[in-house]
Amino acid sequence: MTRILAEQALLATGWARDVAITLAGDRILRIETDSAPLPDDKRVGALLPAPANLHSHAFQRAMAGMTERRGPSDSDSFWTWRQLMFRFLDQLTPDDVAAITAFVQMEMLEAGYGASVEFHYLHHGPGGTPYDNPAEMAARVVEAAERSGIGLTLLPVLYQQGGCDGRALGPGQVRFGNTLDRFARLVEGCDTALGSLPGDARLGIAPHSLRAVTPQALAACASLRPAAPLHMHLAEQIAEVEEVSDALGARPVEWLLANADVDARWCLIHCTQMHPTETRALAATGAVAGLCPITESSLGDGIFDGVTWTRAGGRFGIGSDSNIRIALTEELRTLDYSQRLRDRVRAALATPRQSTGRVLLQGAAAGGAQAAGRDSGVLAEGRLADLLALDTQRVDLEGRLGDSLLDAWIFAGDDRAVADVWSAGRHLVRAGRHIARDRIEADYRAVMRRLQGV
Repeated sequence: MTRILAEQALLATGWARDVAITLAGDRILRIETDSAPLPDDKRVGALLPAPANLHSHAFQRAMAGMTERRGPSDSDSFWTWRQLMFRFLDQLTPDDVAAITAFVQMEMLEAGYGASVEFHYLHHGPGGTPYDNPAEMAARVVEAAERSGIGLTLLPVLYQQGGCDGRALGPGQVRFGNTLDRFARLVEGCDTALGSLPGDARLGIAPHSLRAVTPQALAACASLRPAAPLHMHLAEQIAEVEEVSDALGARPVEWLLANADVDARWCLIHCTQMHPTETRALAATGAVAGLCPITESSLGDGIFDGVTWTRAGGRFGIGSDSNIRIALTEELRTLDYSQRLRDRVRAALATPRQSTGRVLLQGAAAGGAQAAGRDSGVLAEGRLADLLALDTQRVDLEGRLGDSLLDAWIFAGDDRAVADVWSAGRHLVRAGRHIARDRIEADYRAVMRRLQGV
């Protein structure tokens, strides 16, 4: 067993001082407050629940910084970025994906995330040629998690068509495509692959979007693993809303709520193009809004209405999506600042009882755990030990206590304040550095040199 002694900790019941947390295997066995130190304690400054990163396309990390030039048209957008992504991914081999994913997961842990939810749609070889094992690429994501140690929720993605009109998948996209029968075999293969990971690993299902799957396939996905997390992109772009509206006769959120039993197992990604009535109706289902503020900013998606959502009791979590930058504090800060810029107010998400930083961190931890199907999200006895320790000796955190500590970390500091991270009790980040960083980084560098012809 491991005993951690924190000067302060954010527990399920609120802030406490001199907190001793005893870990037994992957869980929190015991929590004691006002504790005296013991000789073998792991001493930390502040202990927090480590959120799950609820939305990642790991392979896209290797193209970060490569899409910042304008194309031949006067208007660059998500859709032109997507064409660049399709061309890039045709170079990737299974070995490349394993190395890139391990690096991404390592960066997530060093940023303070305790788990990763991989929205995995890169299934086939270049040109759409299937591998002998339909879960070949998924197995490489699992291999990466074995190396990084991160808690993994794997979401095999169903991608059937190039748009609501049923058109065939284009170049690049063909590496994603599956029929329902092939997808069912893929899901079984993913389940088998996850057997090599510790018991906290989870399997979910991900119909890509209302553009990429038929209504019949969406219903089939929902029933394929009835108790598993179910994630889907929803209402990300104006052109997407228009396409769905024309094809299905209703806006995406409106259609989904009328045609699916949306509940707490669902996580809807982005939701940046919703009317206020849609926002309140979706919040009432108990589903999680999966927000990726850095990627949504990068792609010009729009601004999620976090104020209306949270006031309606909606749950949210944070993901890094395209992994252009993996930074927990920056995701949280960008989410809040987008609300301030839109509404021209300050502290838009704060409540009378909780500061902005508290609302952001606590919300992301609870919502991320729900979306990951993971028994974590709070520091409480019996829960998975996904823990994040901050170095309170950093200058930005000097003398800060409670909610003020979170505000200083998120708005004045950054992820360099992350000292230690445990994922299901596995102590993977120590003194701010992943325990296998040198080896994982070397493998990633080798892939990048090959991809760039260096």
